[in-house]
Amino acid sequence: MAAPAADSHPFLRAPHRTMLALSAPVLVSLIAEPLTGLADTAFVARLGSGPLAALGVGTVLLSGVFWIFNFLGIGTQTEVARTTGAGRPERAREIAGLALVLSAAAGAGLLILGAAAAVPLAGAMGAEGEVQAGVVIYLRIRLLAAPAMLITTAAFGALRGLQDMMTPLRIAVGLNLMNVALDPLLIFGAGPIPAMGIAGAAWATAASQWAGAAWSLASVRRRLGFPARLSGADAHLLLVVGRDLFFRTGLLTAFLVLGTRAATRIGAEAGAAHQAIRQVWVFTALALDAFAATAQSLVGYFCGAGRIAAARHVARVACAWSVAAGVLLAAAMLLGEQAVARLLVPAGALPLFGTAWTVAALSQPLNAVSFATDGVHWGTGDYRFLRNAMAAATGAGALAILLLDESRPGAFTSVWIITAGWITIRAVFGLLRIWPGIGRAPLAPPPGE
Repeated sequence: MAAPAADSHPFLRAPHRTMLALSAPVLVSLIAEPLTGLADTAFVARLGSGPLAALGVGTVLLSGVFWIFNFLGIGTQTEVARTTGAGRPERAREIAGLALVLSAAAGAGLLILGAAAAVPLAGAMGAEGEVQAGVVIYLRIRLLAAPAMLITTAAFGALRGLQDMMTPLRIAVGLNLMNVALDPLLIFGAGPIPAMGIAGAAWATAASQWAGAAWSLASVRRRLGFPARLSGADAHLLLVVGRDLFFRTGLLTAFLVLGTRAATRIGAEAGAAHQAIRQVWVFTALALDAFAATAQSLVGYFCGAGRIAAARHVARVACAWSVAAGVLLAAAMLLGEQAVARLLVPAGALPLFGTAWTVAALSQPLNAVSFATDGVHWGTGDYRFLRNAMAAATGAGALAILLLDESRPGAFTSVWIITAGWITIRAVFGLLRIWPGIGRAPLAPPPGE
């Protein structure tokens, strides 16, 4: 199905309905993976604490590695959206094809390097004995699907760049259902299938990821086709995107690590309360990321078509819905405080939990703004600005955390107040780049608007 012409795009007739219709499938596809992670955890937990600890270490290591390569999806989505808006389907085909080739190559490199580094990586995470052995087994099997994981990431970027949000949803749900179905068969065995323990959990995920990659490739081929040639200049474009997003992701991760470190240094109770709040905070980010992904595709499309006013309208609608979602999330967190406390917080950490939880809840609308504006700036290809804004926010936030007196009363609440400040800096920079358009803003309005 061909993308609609810029002059007749559904967003121009029904902006709010279009924003919601595109965002809902993205949200469901984003939620599918963490829900499958919970299922993996539940199955492996029946094997005992050793395999469960190994699963936790292995998934953390793999998540960090794959996060670095997220630029393959972000950069592909923006470039496909822009070239589609410009009426250049052959260019979109070339970008998507190159991203898929780079993904396969990067995945193969990860497979080789990761297999060799599995033992020292497990040791660096403090794993020993049974846990270390389990981590190594899990990593080496999961890394066999590294090319598949990255191919799917790039393919999802290409499809969402075409504003096809339903196909990635179907693939995400399908591969995760396959994973959940394979888990009990491979972990515990059935009939002729031997029980494989944690190795079975890894094989279940690897097999489902290769199935998802095959489905993704077929979908991209059907929608765009594969290019007859690949350009080295296009590879440079995606690698520049990767450089800026790599630094941005590293800065974001560094701040979150510093916050966790400060909470842990305050005491075991503060560390436990922090983990509970962080788990919920990360989950709420999925809802906000759905609007960001939709804004990215629409802004990229309209920028490619030269319709800057329409792209600015996308920014307004995306920010409005994100803030509305942020307010709802804040209300849900405030109303659900006691339920979360009973479910996730040890009794000894309860005195520290409440105030910090309130700060985290009240920061949700600001968090929504930071996510929405990130999506808008991804759509314009303004990656360098996003990197620099994150550097400013993380520099200020890291300094505040390092100067924090961890021995004084209320220190743990201060960690979340600093986190709210870090979010605020990102949100303010993101807004100012659009309204009024500081620096060389891609969405700066023409004179007289």
